[in-house]
Amino acid sequence: MVDARKNAPEQPPAGGWGALNATERQLARQKVLVKGNRALLNMNKPGGFDCPSCAWPDPKKPHTAEYCENGAKAVAWEATAKRTGPDVFAAHSVTELRGWSDHELEDHGRLTHPLRYNADTDRYEAVDWRTAISEIGEHVRGLDPTRVELYTSGRTSNEAAFLWQTYGRLLGTNNFPDCSDMCHATTTMALPESIGVRKGTVTLDDWDACDALFIIGQNPGTNSPRMLGYLHDMAKRGVPILTFNPFKERALVKFTDPQSPVEMLTGRGQTISSNYFQLRTGGDIVAMQAIAKLVIEAEDAARAAGEARILDVDFIAEHTHGFDAFADYVRGLDWPTIERFTALTRDHLQQAADVYMKAERVIACWGMGITQHRRGGDAMQQIINLLLLRGNMGRLGAGACPIRGHSNVQGDRTVGINKTPAEPFLKRMDEAFHFTAPRAWGHDTAECCEAILRGDVDAFLAMGGNFFRAIPDTDRIGAAVPSIGLTVYVATKLNRSHLTHGRQSYILPALGRTETDMQAGGQQTVTVEDSFAMVHGSTGQLTPASPLCRSEPWIIAELAKASVAGRGAVDWDAMIADYGLIRDKIAQVIPGFEDYNARIQEPGGFHLPIPARERVWETDTGKANFLFVPGMMDEDDDVPEAPHLQLMTIRSHDQFNTTIYSYNDRYRGVSGQRMVAFLNQDDMVDLGVTEGDWVQFETVAVDGIERRVAGFKAVAYDLPRGCCAAYYPETNALLPLDHRDKRSNTPAAKSVPVRITRVDPGAPASSEPEVAEQRPSAVGPVPVA
Repeated sequence: MVDARKNAPEQPPAGGWGALNATERQLARQKVLVKGNRALLNMNKPGGFDCPSCAWPDPKKPHTAEYCENGAKAVAWEATAKRTGPDVFAAHSVTELRGWSDHELEDHGRLTHPLRYNADTDRYEAVDWRTAISEIGEHVRGLDPTRVELYTSGRTSNEAAFLWQTYGRLLGTNNFPDCSDMCHATTTMALPESIGVRKGTVTLDDWDACDALFIIGQNPGTNSPRMLGYLHDMAKRGVPILTFNPFKERALVKFTDPQSPVEMLTGRGQTISSNYFQLRTGGDIVAMQAIAKLVIEAEDAARAAGEARILDVDFIAEHTHGFDAFADYVRGLDWPTIERFTALTRDHLQQAADVYMKAERVIACWGMGITQHRRGGDAMQQIINLLLLRGNMGRLGAGACPIRGHSNVQGDRTVGINKTPAEPFLKRMDEAFHFTAPRAWGHDTAECCEAILRGDVDAFLAMGGNFFRAIPDTDRIGAAVPSIGLTVYVATKLNRSHLTHGRQSYILPALGRTETDMQAGGQQTVTVEDSFAMVHGSTGQLTPASPLCRSEPWIIAELAKASVAGRGAVDWDAMIADYGLIRDKIAQVIPGFEDYNARIQEPGGFHLPIPARERVWETDTGKANFLFVPGMMDEDDDVPEAPHLQLMTIRSHDQFNTTIYSYNDRYRGVSGQRMVAFLNQDDMVDLGVTEGDWVQFETVAVDGIERRVAGFKAVAYDLPRGCCAAYYPETNALLPLDHRDKRSNTPAAKSVPVRITRVDPGAPASSEPEVAEQRPSAVGPVPVA
């Protein structure tokens, strides 16, 4: 936990004027300075539209400016005045466009016309909607449905996602690869084993009432900045915030709240993390077990001395299973092993245990720093074990809080985007639409990729997203896509996946979340579910980017009429004229959505039932389970080859998923480039690498496949030894498809074993700066006091 740059000056807090300036610059660059600012005042408000970025919940009483820097960037990106019309494709072949950067492709502007690929000219060309839909429908009708893949992005509304899964099941498939498969599917699979639910157990009311917060493997400053306002208020009222993360992220150190006039005028910020533990990548399992060990040993001592109990023994006896085995196991862990695998000292972990034992109400939240590991589910279950020790589950101010990264990634799952649907759900689908839904399990994202590599996919249809850029093993899988007979992309902007296409390919322009959706029954509202299982409405405000843009529900209905007409009893036209009818069907099929249309009118929305919140445990034992795997120590404890480093793939601050807003990462001191290798300074000495050297990554893999990416600039950074980091998606080619969590198939993108070597200065250069005045590019660490 030593800063690689001890003498560097302290950096200013996150947020503040820097966030406001970045927001206004992005709005200006997208040529929507006035329009964009007006739109932002309607975001995350009753009657307005939901942020197209993260999944942080909306308060019942929103601020005047209820948005963050990254949400504003997402709105600017979507509401842009720039356009990508047929003229762009007439001027540039697909082969030429592949030479553009990810930033250049999306920054060119909104798609305006349906497009069809012409292999003879290697160009996408304009096509009318009727022709595109007819041709796609004719193609899909003739296929084996088990060889059709239907991908869903987290930007898809509940209404669109429900229609999408209805369409797929009428077609005869449960192949529903989903963006959540690449992030929080680990949560979806591991939590039910522990506490019987697939989601977090807290609401904003719990955040207001908690008196200690553990943040594990999450970076809210970049991935969910609205959360920082709550962290700021917690810290200000003295709530201890304990952060576990290999990176010392600036926003988790100090934050200036743009809503605070005093802080904005003085430039001072609020310290966020009371304790910041820079643990080693993959060390979360042992770190949580070590804290539990200290808590249990304190309980043993208190019991022997006849003092007040430390554990909530009544809760453990009534509501849990497996405590004795877990307690015996963690008692037996030795401190040299703990310290080696975590890079934390016993004193550090004692500090965490002391805070935990003193607090009456504890929330633990986590992000992809937990979920994107081969043993992410096991790490998550150790977090739950820690919460269970003192009854921090199912009561006000306490609980489990996974922070989802995309605005409706949780809702998609809730309304049926699932490769393994449960029989009660399928029966209700049968009854609602008078057909027999397929029972055979389908594909998730990893299994879809495996099917593509085998040549077992005849059609790939994507409802949003940038699938072929976001997945692992991008080079291998991308090379197999041209053998697919049909690819269809529903999108708002051009991205790299559209240039990774099948023999027949279409791009269909969709409305954005910010835009008005007018149908035969008038303006429509869609709904989304946030990270806290709150469902609320979203009504677009802006004029659509093109008269030819269509809503996702409309596109799905037209595809269904063209390819599954006559199957089931589905009045597609009526549901598109009035999305309330879609919600009626959702309420008929999915418990918890009763009175759906009325309840979305409530400020902040309505909360879906979470049994564990009521201390009802829908597990095999009927109780909350203490789960662990004896001897499991670390993410890389069975990697056969050494020495190596563990690579974390990360987002920059000017990035949302695969969308690159610019080549800067303000909070980490990077400007004008993205091909950066963040390295521990002592590791650099061992590697014979000096700052500014060009290096390459090579995956330590056991499948015999060589994975290597070059052209990265080495930068000394404050990281534990053995850890390194670089931006995604530039490093996705290093991530083997089978390097993943075994429960959920989530890619282990936060811990890839790699070797790093210096390369010739003439190696491929870093990403081109976004604007000429950014030369020369500068990179530096974020020093922290």
